[in-house]
Amino acid sequence: MSRKVIIAGNWKMNKNAAEGVALVEALKAKSAAFNDVEIVVCPPFTTIGAVVEAAAGSNIGVGAQNIHWAANGAFTGEISADMLVTSGVKYVIIGHSERRQYFGETDETVNKRLAAALAAGLIPIVCIGELLEEREAGKTEEVLSTQIRGGLANVSAEDAARIVIAYEPVWAIGTGKTATPEMAQAAHAFIRAELAAMFGAETAEAMRIQYGGSMKPANARELVAQKDIDGGLIGGAALDAESFLSLISEAMGC
Repeated sequence: MSRKVIIAGNWKMNKNAAEGVALVEALKAKSAAFNDVEIVVCPPFTTIGAVVEAAAGSNIGVGAQNIHWAANGAFTGEISADMLVTSGVKYVIIGHSERRQYFGETDETVNKRLAAALAAGLIPIVCIGELLEEREAGKTEEVLSTQIRGGLANVSAEDAARIVIAYEPVWAIGTGKTATPEMAQAAHAFIRAELAAMFGAETAEAMRIQYGGSMKPANARELVAQKDIDGGLIGGAALDAESFLSLISEAMGC
């Protein structure tokens, strides 16, 4: 089964509205050449409106970096699914390692946020991945299985088909370290096997799994060439148009 490559730029806490528009305008100038890849940018909340407007009519989709599970209420600083939908967002990152590390995100809260995103018709990008000490202790598969089964609990196979999984080995985020293509492929293959056990082989084969551990133009082609790697969740390399476009070009073998 052919899965469309999806490359999403997570801007994290970077780019105000003007900077975000400038970046999207620079991307739009050349993004139309990439028809075989799903391109997504995920700006901070305050930049979303301007970026959605700038990306209109292009092949660049816009996502958010977080979502709350409640429809409304006393949740200071949080954003609901309906707020994202009405802002023009189509994607949302859930359970990023930095949300887990700094803001207490758990598999349970990931699952609640995921349910809200699916109910609203958003495309969730659910992040999973092991810490360095967990990998060194030989617990990578145990950690990934726990995160997948907890984060995607009570999800139907029909809904699961809409979910994008982002495997982000935490030890390779922002460190300059990258899992070898073989290491990344092994983790992705395990993830797909877990998804098959939960949702069936057909659904698992259709689901896309991104690599999110410091993918760069220099390694994008070799990573995306792996059987079970369907794109990337990009951090630093997505903050510069030339770098992001170069990464997309390399990933697609252009």
